[in-house]
Amino acid sequence: MTTSLMPLVAFLFVIAMIPVALWLMKRAGLGGAGGPQGNVLRHVAQLSLGTSQRVTVVEIAVGVERHWLVLGVTGERVAQLASYPAPDTPAAPPAPAHTAAVNQLIARWRGASGSQGGARDA
Repeated sequence: MTTSLMPLVAFLFVIAMIPVALWLMKRAGLGGAGGPQGNVLRHVAQLSLGTSQRVTVVEIAVGVERHWLVLGVTGERVAQLASYPAPDTPAAPPAPAHTAAVNQLIARWRGASGSQGGARDA
């Protein structure tokens, strides 16, 4: 290989390594979405008040201490409206009884529409 191609090969190698590094970070839990234990900042709720105005609730965790910040967000600025201790949340709310039935109907519909779509193409 000639010396004029070496910078191109090095550049392509670096570009190829970016997705690999991102995958490894996600896998190791360093990507910011690694679960509720490692998150310092979490979006809780949002209410739109207009085209560029909204109220957002954000949870901030420092160690075991958690706080909710109520923020007013506009196109120009973010203002803190209030701060509260975060409420204790249950581990996982139970799913409604009809959820399983609805999921089965959706799966059946997808299966039927997928097989019909294949038959029409043939």
